[in-house]
Amino acid sequence: MELHFSIIIPVYNRPQEIEELLASLSKQTYSKGFEIIVVEDGSENTSKEIVENFSNKLTIQYFLKNNTGAGASRNFGMQHAMGNYFIIFDSDCVIPPNYLVEVENALTKNFTDAFGGADAAHTSFTDIQKAINYSMTSFFTTGGIRGNKKAVDKFQPRSFNLGISKKAFEVTNGFSKMKIGEDIDLTFRLWEHNFETQFIENAFVYHKRRATFQQFFKQTFAFGKGRPFLNKKYPGTAKITYWFPSIFIVGFLFSVLIYIFNFPYFIWFYAVYFIIIFVDSILKNKSIKVAFLSILTTLIQFTGYGFGFLKGIVSN
Repeated sequence: MELHFSIIIPVYNRPQEIEELLASLSKQTYSKGFEIIVVEDGSENTSKEIVENFSNKLTIQYFLKNNTGAGASRNFGMQHAMGNYFIIFDSDCVIPPNYLVEVENALTKNFTDAFGGADAAHTSFTDIQKAINYSMTSFFTTGGIRGNKKAVDKFQPRSFNLGISKKAFEVTNGFSKMKIGEDIDLTFRLWEHNFETQFIENAFVYHKRRATFQQFFKQTFAFGKGRPFLNKKYPGTAKITYWFPSIFIVGFLFSVLIYIFNFPYFIWFYAVYFIIIFVDSILKNKSIKVAFLSILTTLIQFTGYGFGFLKGIVSN
């Protein structure tokens, strides 16, 4: 099948981000042409003027619609797309120049009706963004499932960097109305319809994620809270590893408590773990400050996801 790419970008009150994203897409080395569909999801601070500034560099459509959420906006974009393979990005991503070339090469060698790629930290990111990226992608925090091919078994694409064929979209009807975990829900429905997914290692993006610790905690709490609902909806997908952040953070609080009563042995385990995080982050980021921040973002990630997961268990 000859591939014709349509890139779908939902955006909500983030014109500065969309400008960086479109600028990176204008530098793609892919020579066959592609279209871009920007879906403004009821923003007050719209991106229309910025999108128009790229109309002479890119084949681009702009739609302004009522606010319905990211999933519905992605579906809206795919419904208006002309291509036969859709690629979805979050507005806070920057795309490497060879991204589409890597995707086409991978799909030509091993076609699947959906794929996902990793995310990385760009050199221009803030130290907090680099630390958050480390915590979300490191083998020592998430098992490396977001950025390491060796850690991937059956890959669940994430919506910040996701591809899906037109056929698969039409069969599954795209994203559900879920606000959190809608990309994982889509993956499970793709599998139910016997569509295969794959991880394309070289199709990575620079993903800014959240800019503050408070935003990062809120995001990971929502992720954790949404997982028990998915486990209940798709019972065969539940894994014991989803409990690890909750066990980790409860154990950490217990270790601190008994340390106060002069029983320090359990806290040593956590001390060794955070030393490993510090050293690994230094090796990857070449920054002592980012390494210290990586300890903090790892703790925030486990706290947010762990307590969110426990709340989700109670709620479901």
